[in-house]
Amino acid sequence: MSDMADTGKDFIREIVAEDFRSNKYGGSVVTRFPPEPNGCLHIGHAKAICLDFGIAAEGNGVCHLRFDDTNPVAEETEYVEAIKEDVHWLGWNWGEHLYYASDYFEQLYEYAVKLIKIGKAYVCALSVEEFKEYRGVPTRPGKESPSRNRSVKENLDLFERMRAGEFKDGEYVLRAKIDMSSPNLHMRDPAIYRIKHARHHRTGDRWCIYPMYDFAHCLSDAIENITHSLCTLEFEVHRPLYDWILQAVEMPEPRPRQIEFARLNLSYTVMSKRKLLQLVRAGYVSGWDDPRMPTLAGMRRRGYTAEAIRVFLQRIGITKVDGITDIALLEHCVREELNRTAPRVMAVLDPVKVVIENYPEDLEENMEAVNNPEDLSAGTRQVPFSRELYIEREDFRENPPGKFYRLAPGREVRLRYAYYITCASVIKDENGRIVEIRCIYDPNTRGGDSPDGRKVKGTLHWVSARHAVKAEARIYDRLFTKEIPEDVEEGDDYLKNFNFNSLVTATCMIEPSLQGAKPGDRFQFERKGYFCVDVVESREGALVFNQIVPLRDSWAKIEKTH
Repeated sequence: MSDMADTGKDFIREIVAEDFRSNKYGGSVVTRFPPEPNGCLHIGHAKAICLDFGIAAEGNGVCHLRFDDTNPVAEETEYVEAIKEDVHWLGWNWGEHLYYASDYFEQLYEYAVKLIKIGKAYVCALSVEEFKEYRGVPTRPGKESPSRNRSVKENLDLFERMRAGEFKDGEYVLRAKIDMSSPNLHMRDPAIYRIKHARHHRTGDRWCIYPMYDFAHCLSDAIENITHSLCTLEFEVHRPLYDWILQAVEMPEPRPRQIEFARLNLSYTVMSKRKLLQLVRAGYVSGWDDPRMPTLAGMRRRGYTAEAIRVFLQRIGITKVDGITDIALLEHCVREELNRTAPRVMAVLDPVKVVIENYPEDLEENMEAVNNPEDLSAGTRQVPFSRELYIEREDFRENPPGKFYRLAPGREVRLRYAYYITCASVIKDENGRIVEIRCIYDPNTRGGDSPDGRKVKGTLHWVSARHAVKAEARIYDRLFTKEIPEDVEEGDDYLKNFNFNSLVTATCMIEPSLQGAKPGDRFQFERKGYFCVDVVESREGALVFNQIVPLRDSWAKIEKTH
């Protein structure tokens, strides 16, 4: 913690360091990550996870994983398990500190009873819509609910009967009695308990009333002796209520301190669990783990690494100013790591056959290929070469435009690790589509160099047709066509900006060394991009590769221009 005290890296760490220096919490640092188990986590949650667990680790403290499971209608055990997996995948461990808000339901109920007894809570019969009218607007005071002045005895009786299940959903709510003239709408008698006749994933049918987030969250923090309760900026207006509840129920000092930071907003995607769930349910994507999704499950399946995500989060930092982060920076961080770690292989995504006319039909050779020029310890491999090959269709033009340096009639190019070849002729089908390119090779250029010193500008990757393995490649684009998908005209839906071309599937030809690739293995397909063997649909004999990121690094170009 002494290092943090000397070098505050951001405003939150400076606050924590000052509290440590002043011994406000007896030298302890206890944080918590409190997800709702109503969906899968996305990269915005990763920012919170790394902040919560990171600050605890830097302070030799602990971070609790606490599920905010106060809404049984939306919560499922499968989300609990998925969230645990995501936190572990990012590199964090809560140890023995796994908690649930439902652990405290009885205590929270007793705190609510205490508020009623001291005249600071009442049972209200207004519906949600009716109370919106009573609550008013920030510039105009609200008016009191007709239920506000019930006696303590009547409130206690009604609240006990709410718990006993005598009333229908929405018939009553328990409200904190605060200030109907407050400029902060969250302080105008907020609901703290509501009736929900729904089975809870942990407590079953034991309860039919459940605490609201604002009530359960601050009290759960206090029960667990949380020192610093870190949350995103939208909760800044909730902080007075957070503090009011803790003071009203007389939680002992020092109480948890709520600190807000800017959430992560990423371009060309949405960061709302509600909207992500809508994409899943409406079939726009295949599920929470669709590789196009900004969920941690989707990114993990696509082939993103936890290390690259942590580096990305370090680079964007912690601020109090909301903004949009360019997704190109995230891709840059992923690409940086994979450039160091991913072995190079050759794969042809849109194959067209090349026949080398003067190469012996029965000859096969093995060409030595470098596994990773960024890591010479990765060594080399042998790639088979034969008379018939596959190259990318886009690497040939019958009528090449200017500055096209790849294969064309009469033009010589280099085959990576192999020979120089020159196009002699092409064969087309009845529709005029090229189906075969006939070439000749220079046998003196084995390994890709010419003994006479002549140079060629184009180098192509290839796969031997005789040895090629067929696979499926999934090429991904942005999930939405607009940088800020929610930026639409009034009355329009953000889904109008969904990119229906965000997934393109291709049948590709890969070199035989990939035949034994396992789910989750990552590679650089030379000249094409980084790919990962899909962990869901790949199986032996039917490999599926997800494109992680293309080779082109737009963020690096942005950095160079600034």
